[in-house]
Amino acid sequence: MNAREIRQLFPILDQEVNGHPLVYLDSGATSQKPIQVIEAVENYYRKNNSNVHRGVHTLGTRATDGYEGAREKVRKFINAKSTEEIIFTRGTTTSLNTVAASYARANLHEGDEIVISYMEHHSNVIPWQQVAKQTGATLKYLPLQEDGTISLEDVRATVTNNTKIVSVTLVSNVLGVINPIKEIAQIAHAKGAVMVVDGAQGTPHMKVDVQNLDCDFLGFSGHKMCGPTGIGALYGKKQLLENMEPVEFGGEMIDFVGLYESTWKELPWKFEGGTPIIAGAIGLGAAIDFLEEIGLEEIEAHEHKLAAYALERLSEVEGMTIFGPKTAANRAGIVTFNIDDVHPHDVATVLDAEGIAIRAGHHCAQPLMKWLKQSATARASFYLYNTEEDIDKLAAGLVKTKEYFSDVF
Repeated sequence: MNAREIRQLFPILDQEVNGHPLVYLDSGATSQKPIQVIEAVENYYRKNNSNVHRGVHTLGTRATDGYEGAREKVRKFINAKSTEEIIFTRGTTTSLNTVAASYARANLHEGDEIVISYMEHHSNVIPWQQVAKQTGATLKYLPLQEDGTISLEDVRATVTNNTKIVSVTLVSNVLGVINPIKEIAQIAHAKGAVMVVDGAQGTPHMKVDVQNLDCDFLGFSGHKMCGPTGIGALYGKKQLLENMEPVEFGGEMIDFVGLYESTWKELPWKFEGGTPIIAGAIGLGAAIDFLEEIGLEEIEAHEHKLAAYALERLSEVEGMTIFGPKTAANRAGIVTFNIDDVHPHDVATVLDAEGIAIRAGHHCAQPLMKWLKQSATARASFYLYNTEEDIDKLAAGLVKTKEYFSDVF
């Protein structure tokens, strides 16, 4: 199935915006949803709406089967050993905050180190800042090479015997850089540290195998991989999760509640207090089915081709600065750029008038913006439903943007 055929499965893409056919190039922020996912969520609400793990009636059984069936799909999708290692969360932000609030606060002390990089999304920065303040640990940053990549030599120089946590994104949401997580994890483990991975931008676009990466924790979001908003997952190695305390308390996550003491359910449910995001999990399961039918290897190859083409076409625009690696090697389907003397928000506004949706701003990565010496950038991000024709329209729109502001000023 090619990209044009895949596009037909996404109802939202069949529309005009400002009198032009929609060109959606903001999948890094959130992906669109295929009809299969929309129908799976609708079917739950129409036919199976009930709480899970509680009722013995038919609807309760159907809902529980759908919810726990989705957990098994997630397990297989990232090749975890057991469903006990799959915690449903609201998304990557909640997943990373859970690791910080439960594992890190209990295990870090004054003099310990947390290592992250300058390219991290805020959700992989702020939780560690808070942990450092609360425990007395030191937060350290991996330096970046001139093209925004991470050098393993720098990892070896930064990670020490005092390092207890290394947390790095699989794919930068700004630079599109694909980081060598497996090798970074080996360095972290050699020093006795645990490896945490922000998988938000990587998991939707390439085959992720947590056992091969040997990461200790990995979080990702459903809405970036054709699934609903408000659902994601945290993977954690069983022996680590077993020794962690819940961060939310209430119904569902308890085993026994007394007047003054309570005990928790076994994994994974001790981390899923309250009524869970049932429809979201079922929708995420449907999204996984959809992506696996297309093939993660095919999706990665398609995006790699689009990234190469975008680098070529956008480089032809006068006054264009492209951030990150200059070639498509080791780059995901993200191209971030600025045009001389035109603010990124103005670029995005003019493109929107042409029906082209891109992102503009700091992309929840202000430390990286500071490193780039930019207040904001524009970003085009691609997915399985995008084509080279979309990139041609983007390039033409950028030329028009440049001409418009040249005439104005």
